[in-house]
Amino acid sequence: MKNMFLKISMISIIILPVILFTLSAQNFDLADKIPLDPEIKIGKLDNGLTYYIKINKKPENRAELRLALNAGSILEEDDQQGLAHFVEHMAFNGTMNFKKSELVDYLESIGMRFGPDLNAYTSFDETVYMLQIPTDSISIMNQAFQILEDWAHQVTMEDQEIDKERGVIVEEWRLRRGAGARLFDKVLPVILNDSRYAERLPIGKVDIIENFEYQTLRRFYKKWYRPDLMAVIAVGDFDPKYVEDKIRTHFGGIALPAEEVVRPAYTVPDHEQTLFAIASDPEATGSAIRIYHKLEPEEQSRVGDYRGMLVANLYNSMLNRRFQELLQQPEPPFLYAMSSKGGFVRTKDAYTLGASVKDNGILAGLEAILIESERVKKYGFTQSELDRVKTSMLRRMEKSYMERDKSESRQYAAEYIRNFLSGEPIPGIALEFAYHKFFLPQITLEEVNQLGEKWMSVTSRVITVTTPEKEDLIIPDEQQLAGVFTKVAAMQISPYEDKLKDTPLFDKKINPLAVTGEKYIEEIDVTEWQLANGIKVILKPTDFKNDEILFTASSPGGSSLVGDEDYIPATSSTAIINQSGIADFNMIELGKLLNGKIARVTPWIGELEEGFSGAASPRDIEIMFQLIYLYFYEPRVDSTAFASYKYRLSEYIKNRSADPKSAYQDTIQLAMSQNHIRRQPWSEQFFEKMDINKSLAIYRDRFASDFTFVFVGNFTPDSLKPLVEKYLANLPNKGRVEKWRDIGVQSPAGMIKKVVKRGIEDQSQVQIHFSGKFDWSAINDYHLRSMANVLQIKLREVLREELGGTYSVSASAFGCARIAWHRFALRRPRAV
Repeated sequence: MKNMFLKISMISIIILPVILFTLSAQNFDLADKIPLDPEIKIGKLDNGLTYYIKINKKPENRAELRLALNAGSILEEDDQQGLAHFVEHMAFNGTMNFKKSELVDYLESIGMRFGPDLNAYTSFDETVYMLQIPTDSISIMNQAFQILEDWAHQVTMEDQEIDKERGVIVEEWRLRRGAGARLFDKVLPVILNDSRYAERLPIGKVDIIENFEYQTLRRFYKKWYRPDLMAVIAVGDFDPKYVEDKIRTHFGGIALPAEEVVRPAYTVPDHEQTLFAIASDPEATGSAIRIYHKLEPEEQSRVGDYRGMLVANLYNSMLNRRFQELLQQPEPPFLYAMSSKGGFVRTKDAYTLGASVKDNGILAGLEAILIESERVKKYGFTQSELDRVKTSMLRRMEKSYMERDKSESRQYAAEYIRNFLSGEPIPGIALEFAYHKFFLPQITLEEVNQLGEKWMSVTSRVITVTTPEKEDLIIPDEQQLAGVFTKVAAMQISPYEDKLKDTPLFDKKINPLAVTGEKYIEEIDVTEWQLANGIKVILKPTDFKNDEILFTASSPGGSSLVGDEDYIPATSSTAIINQSGIADFNMIELGKLLNGKIARVTPWIGELEEGFSGAASPRDIEIMFQLIYLYFYEPRVDSTAFASYKYRLSEYIKNRSADPKSAYQDTIQLAMSQNHIRRQPWSEQFFEKMDINKSLAIYRDRFASDFTFVFVGNFTPDSLKPLVEKYLANLPNKGRVEKWRDIGVQSPAGMIKKVVKRGIEDQSQVQIHFSGKFDWSAINDYHLRSMANVLQIKLREVLREELGGTYSVSASAFGCARIAWHRFALRRPRAV
């Protein structure tokens, strides 16, 4: 098996350049229609139902099945608001062949989980049912297609089950309420001005959910669950002929209703004037500004449309990189900013500029993003920026192409759903890579630079502001916001300067040091090396990915080995270093230097260990080793980056306590740790204890010795050995063999009751925590977690399915060397 993997790897190395040359040699006509991926079988039954079938081996012996319905809340009548979503719920509460909760019980009995493997969603324009099943059992496959058929036209909707589900959906609505939902309620009608979308949120209206007539729900199901509005999607490790036969057997007999129904498309009207939506809430935790430029949806069917998408992606990538550079200022004008273009609702696209800002920072944040947009309008991007982003986009697409036989089935299923619902092309990764290879070199700065002017029209523009509501916060009005646009238009803005460092990442001369000990464990195909500096290296070649090598490194100790007075500098040290860059390169310079390379290394310090995580493409693997070496010997702390990080973090948490959920979780954390100093919630006092020099000293001390590195991925031990001997064998060694320290966090004895009364909404939440002595072993830990899983199923059956009293209930458990914890949580019941 090991030799076979090596042969396959070598064949891939030989064949890949030939494939790339063939793809790049193609020529494309912009007027041509984008063809379908030949590996997908798409068919249509006589009743109008569409089906998609694709063989895919990841994961093995599994299939992703979908029933997609081109109907959602937008199609509800006035007395049905929320019932498209209600129908989706009822599909799990009784069908012709699965009474009441038998469907969920059956799927859980075969190892599927309610949520990750069995789920559904309803949006404005569609409803989608999702099911993952094992394919190594014919009986399970047969049942799976019966479930899909039942969802399509045999949901029973018994009166009693409808009444029980009313409470569940009301609790789902209640669960979503909070500052975010209230702000959304205020701004959405303005964004979707005078459109049906503003009146048809999928969750619906509570008074309708609680009081609708049974027949009103059944009327929606009968009218819109039609085969000509449906698609069945099957992707997985199966026999396609068998799957097609099952689709024809189960869905071919569904009668198309005699009454023809045209599925309407609802538009979002354009408007000449700029609209404003300004909203505040006492529980909001931050301020944000958004500029929406509503646009007509662009065609997707032609080759030229695909090329246009590439041009748009280049524009947004370059502008977002400029925003990222602005974040490195000691006090940046925003905490986060973004530029994006895409679908808004089915019948409208939008180009969006937005920023999250500090308190009283709306006008400054708006000015900053407008200045950068205006800079692009006046001067455009630079050729070096464009070249970098082209390189990065092409490399990412190349990686996807190389991993095409490793892609998960659920990714394909989601793509085919979009094709069915909105016509998104599905040419396949090989052709998409060919498009990238052919078109990216042709795209000029001039055509990218034109997009800002094209997208940012003053018509159909909406500006939204959302902020906390408190005494010391001044919320700008419409006139002040409009004034920023006028101010920026009159500014003398200078061109962007693309600063690059013309120095290599690594130019040190290092003498390799040989591996001092080697062991091979044949049963699991693992190689262990011992190095003279005490480092252990564990290597496990795998074929899960073609273009990926992963690694982790760890050493015992972590922040537990520093005193309580240095806990904050210890826990913030790696974040500061990650923000600062490495060696002579700040974070922006490092990003530009490594552009187009797939290699990352991230240091971390946890409570019990410190270490690294990282990944690389096999072709960039030496860069990953160089980064490891530099993070040991040349960690960088940049006072400007530190100031920026500290400033942004402090602004993010300034309003944290306004959120009732944060207050609730903080109370639990403090109670369960008996107010331990290392379990205190973050507050503004946290930042007073941050110390850049202490953080660097702690980092250097923790990353000094006693490390174990683990590598998995597409490599051979022989290919990594020279890099291990050059870089890892020369890492520092203080000769310490360390263990983590018990920092003394103890759960309280006896019964502790805490009540938190916070929040505007009619919500409540209950958590019950148990702790006790635990004799840890792998089997005991397995039994403990299994017990929690069984309890969660039982709690769901009683509290949600039988009583309709909550939307979400959970149980979890974990054990350590001394203590077992068990917790269950009941979220937002009406009565506790």
